[in-house]
Amino acid sequence: MSSLNILSGGAAQGLVESLTPAFKTRTGFDIAAEFGAVGVMADKLRKGTLADVVILTAALLANLAQEKLVIAASIVDVGLVETALAVRAGDPQAAAKDAASLRDVFLVSDAIFVPDTTASTAGIHVANILQQLGIADKVAARLRIFPNGATAMRELAVSDARRPIGCTQSTEIISTKGVTLSGSLPAGCKLATMYTAGITTAAAHPQQARDLIDLVIGTGQREQRKRAGFVSGPK
Repeated sequence: MSSLNILSGGAAQGLVESLTPAFKTRTGFDIAAEFGAVGVMADKLRKGTLADVVILTAALLANLAQEKLVIAASIVDVGLVETALAVRAGDPQAAAKDAASLRDVFLVSDAIFVPDTTASTAGIHVANILQQLGIADKVAARLRIFPNGATAMRELAVSDARRPIGCTQSTEIISTKGVTLSGSLPAGCKLATMYTAGITTAAAHPQQARDLIDLVIGTGQREQRKRAGFVSGPK
């Protein structure tokens, strides 16, 4: 059985996995996908990891197109993804209506679960927000940093901390059992990132790559994208 190789940011994992059965029915192909921090995935492509499709932030795909690693004409928007707060299932919701209350949310938490603060979209943003709020040094010892948001959320789900919190992209929160989406970040701290998909210049299966992208952005999947956590996308 042939497989379509995908390198993707963790934000799209839930959506891609939910569409895998439909893609196999349509094309006969399985999907072999690797999900992780967007910077790591981009570097894997640069270092020669085989991929037919990449799903990363718009800025990264634009760079990869300039580097002749992705076909520029193939790039399309998948949708916007917010960085948001998460709590363990059953824990009280952590609401942050403004920067001051977000500061309090972080300060009262004894463990803060986040993705890679140097290579992931949400992790970089969290690190910047902690600096912006003036509490980076105060909470540094409480940070629980993992390679990607999905892993961070799985670890949050089984944490034995007294009052843990998570912060990553909403799609990764929604697709993880044992955690609950607790709300968006407040004004001044928000981040909504556009994710895009493109076909690599070295794609072994360019037609099936286009079939997958058409499926991901299709009007028939609008509600599925919304359920997966994409707040907007192709019309």
